[in-house]
Amino acid sequence: MIGILDSGIGGLVVARALTEMLPACDIVYFGDTARAPYGNKSPETLTDYAFEGAAFLLQKGAKIIVISSHSLAAAAAESLAEKLAVPVFEGITPAAERALNISRKLGIGVIGARTVITSRIYEKKIKAITPEARVYSAACPLLVPLIEEGVLDKPETNKIVKKYLIPLKVRQTDTLILGCAHYSLLKKSIQQKIGMRVKVVDASMLLAEHVRHFIESRPETGALLSQTGTSSFFVSDMTEHIQKTAQ
Repeated sequence: MIGILDSGIGGLVVARALTEMLPACDIVYFGDTARAPYGNKSPETLTDYAFEGAAFLLQKGAKIIVISSHSLAAAAAESLAEKLAVPVFEGITPAAERALNISRKLGIGVIGARTVITSRIYEKKIKAITPEARVYSAACPLLVPLIEEGVLDKPETNKIVKKYLIPLKVRQTDTLILGCAHYSLLKKSIQQKIGMRVKVVDASMLLAEHVRHFIESRPETGALLSQTGTSSFFVSDMTEHIQKTAQ
């Protein structure tokens, strides 16, 4: 069983991708909706939340932990990987690697929650591989609430997206990383506002692809996963709004 750990329901984008890529694999999802959003929490608090969520998924039978929340990944991925007896995956590393592979002039932009941007996790990973790369980051705190309210293809949302991306356009970035699972749902607007010449890297889709490649290249791991095509979804707080948005 593949366990997906998220701060809320944005990680359902990753869950959907995994069910399409690995339809036989069972999935168990946990979204901490009671304590979301995670974008303004401290790294210490997020680490505690990550271990609590991972313990729940392991109890449900997860043999792999996939961290769909970038805030959780930035704060706790290394700790989880060191202390858990199962493989742990996050989307930051594959996104950083893909951005470097496709960037023409090594001008890379990153958008994400405050926690992710403040941690400078993308900059650290990118520069560890290619020190001469230029990384420009922008926190976009209003995008997740808008997405979870279902305000996607609206003029006000497009205006906010444009405002957040202006500093990155001024820097003439040629590649942009979507450093939040939610942003996949705004990919069309983001691409239009950043410019069609800029290559957009969807970290959530890369995360799903990374997990698929790992499973398909390791038959012994695949053998440990239950494969009945069943998906189970859990949240720490359920409201009518959350249910509607998840649907």
